[in-house]
Amino acid sequence: MKILITGVNGFIGTHLTERILSDTDWEIRGFDLYSDNISAYSGNPRLLFRQGDVFKEQGWIEEQVRECDVVLPLAGIAKPAYYIKKPVWTFELDFEQNLKVVRMCAKHGVRIIFPSTSEIYGLSADEELTEDESRLITGSIVKTRWIYSCSKQMMDRIIFAYGQEEGLRFSIFRPFNWVGPRLDSFEDARKRVARSVTQIIYDILNRGVVSLVNGGSQKRSFTWIGDGVDGLMAIIANKENKADGQIFNIGNPANSCSIRELAEMLIAEMKLVPIFKERAKRAELSDVQAANYYGDTYDDMQNRVPSVRKIGALLGWRPKTGMAETLRETVSWYAKKELERS
Repeated sequence: MKILITGVNGFIGTHLTERILSDTDWEIRGFDLYSDNISAYSGNPRLLFRQGDVFKEQGWIEEQVRECDVVLPLAGIAKPAYYIKKPVWTFELDFEQNLKVVRMCAKHGVRIIFPSTSEIYGLSADEELTEDESRLITGSIVKTRWIYSCSKQMMDRIIFAYGQEEGLRFSIFRPFNWVGPRLDSFEDARKRVARSVTQIIYDILNRGVVSLVNGGSQKRSFTWIGDGVDGLMAIIANKENKADGQIFNIGNPANSCSIRELAEMLIAEMKLVPIFKERAKRAELSDVQAANYYGDTYDDMQNRVPSVRKIGALLGWRPKTGMAETLRETVSWYAKKELERS
């Protein structure tokens, strides 16, 4: 099998590449603006990597689409701070550029596996979010956070329409807060644009104060990246074509906790790591209003718990890694990186 992965240098892309190269005989055509995370695999003959800008390399991308069996367009904006500060760029990359890839797949009859998002459910009040039943509810236009959710929703809808009208083979997956090594960089965190786990770890180590937006009462369901990749590999393998035309949540409903609870758990875990212990003992939690942290265009959902019955029934996947182990493994990776720098 030949697989094209745009955004291959990103969080999901690098972990997926690692798994494919270690566990299968599949070939990868990788594309990204950067190569730092993927450089460890540069000598593997089953990885062909091209560094470039997705806005400028449409010819090369289409050539690879034509030659591959499966396409995963992972290139996109996935940080809330960017949705708010750069909404036009978010739309251009997450919708416009990926729409071009979808049309290439339809044109050449190539299967596409599209990364949707748990954010697509928006302000849904459902206690458990289901792929084909839960309503997709977003906030007002002035709250630009929702441009990401809306861009992904339109991609889901257009992919489904191409499947219905032109027979495009597709699967859509919705990651629920996948976390682990390489999620975001400390440089992202220094600029306050990292996602929650990386931002909290950085703040514990470098600021001594963890800022909890609106008190950190909002809850998320965190998923170990290894479990997420297990689910994604099952979708790619597509035994008996059971993933065709389906949308799948990939998350861990048992790992639902508030951001405040997440911060408390990370501090406790980091106190157990010698190189982090003293800084974690001094760390404090501080409540901050969303408008002061993100600006007036921020909005948020209070709870987000996935149903994973569908992917379990069709593909036999279930999450295996609990919250404690997820955070322990993540903190351990950051500790190893810190020791390497010292």
